[in-house]
Amino acid sequence: MLHKYSEIGLKIGLEIHQQLNTSTKLFCNCKPILFKEDADLTFLRRLRPTQSELGQVDPAAFFEFKKGIAMRYEINKESACLVEMDEEPPHPLNEEAVETVLTAALMMNAKPVDEIHVMRKTVIDGSNTTGFQRTCVIAMDGWIKIGEKIIPIQHASLEEDAARKTAIEKNGKITRYRLDRLGIPLIEIATAPVIYSPQEAQSVALVLGQILRDTGKVMRGLGTIRQDLNISLEKGALIEIKGVQELELISVVLDYEIKRQLNLIKISEELKAKSITDNSLNRNFIDVTYIFKETRCKIIKNSLKKKNRVYAVKIKGFAGFLKRELMPKFRLGTEIADRARYWGKVGGIFHTDEMPAYNITNQEILLLKEKTKASEQDAVVFVADSTENSKAALNAVIDRCKEAIIGVPAETRNANPNGTSRYMRPRPG
Repeated sequence: MLHKYSEIGLKIGLEIHQQLNTSTKLFCNCKPILFKEDADLTFLRRLRPTQSELGQVDPAAFFEFKKGIAMRYEINKESACLVEMDEEPPHPLNEEAVETVLTAALMMNAKPVDEIHVMRKTVIDGSNTTGFQRTCVIAMDGWIKIGEKIIPIQHASLEEDAARKTAIEKNGKITRYRLDRLGIPLIEIATAPVIYSPQEAQSVALVLGQILRDTGKVMRGLGTIRQDLNISLEKGALIEIKGVQELELISVVLDYEIKRQLNLIKISEELKAKSITDNSLNRNFIDVTYIFKETRCKIIKNSLKKKNRVYAVKIKGFAGFLKRELMPKFRLGTEIADRARYWGKVGGIFHTDEMPAYNITNQEILLLKEKTKASEQDAVVFVADSTENSKAALNAVIDRCKEAIIGVPAETRNANPNGTSRYMRPRPG
């Protein structure tokens, strides 16, 4: 298979994150333990993006802000304090954690930096009360050997872990986090993108994991280690897949992502062959509520009972493409629905490629196509929600379909337990 991977220009880089088994957290004296009891106190907060020194707003931060979600934080007095609440400056850096990262770095032939500077990574998804994650580079320019091949290690860094999400309230308007995990020391190891197969990536992760265990200072168990995968194809895009927790899943996740990108490239080529361009898609959202006044579809019926509306949009030239499988049990329509959920806060979307389904009748689909002036070559996407949410969701649908014409959009994705992945947010930067 190696020759096939080289033909598609496959490049992979790994980022390994593992919690350190220290006596205190990274910037305070709280114990690095997770609690199961009721919280001692809670507080509510909203985070907003700010401009960088260059006057720019990070697109990933803006994406999280646009969700309009507030955060309710839970505190246990043994595992969190004013530092985690962002009501007190951070204490001096945990020297035990620094020594552990230095030990691992030297085992990877890395060169320690002359000075350690704590930096900020913008994060406003709610997992950091400050709106940023504190991180510092400890060593650079290392290497490990896999067989006869040298894998460069770009850096070994020390950073604080994020708060853990525990619940969603108020129909998605409030996300609940516990601050017990926030501030637990993490080591981050980043390889150069010189890995050229899923199997090789898994082998690299295995060796790095063994090095970390050999320090005798890392935590063990589910949730203590997370592997992020950076993958690109020559005709595709740079994709970051976050949160792979099991070693055996790495090759599966990468195999599926290769299939997803190759299928997206093929869809793009077929759409261009049909002369479908960016200008072929318009944002003419049509209120089609009257078509579904007597519908037997429970989802639409329940939505209409809440005084919501049904809106539809024609996707020119996309008939048959929304049901095309990108990964096992994961279609282009699934990918588009994920965007609609994030931007429109809707439960999901309907499209004509999946009909008949959900007790929606052929007569309703005929009327829908007639109203939107859709031909047999066109797809129709429709959604039942508030007018504001429906239009935001359909805007996201159009945006994602325009990206499908171009090819593979660069984005950050979240790994699923079955090896597939879902849209998480745009690439930062």
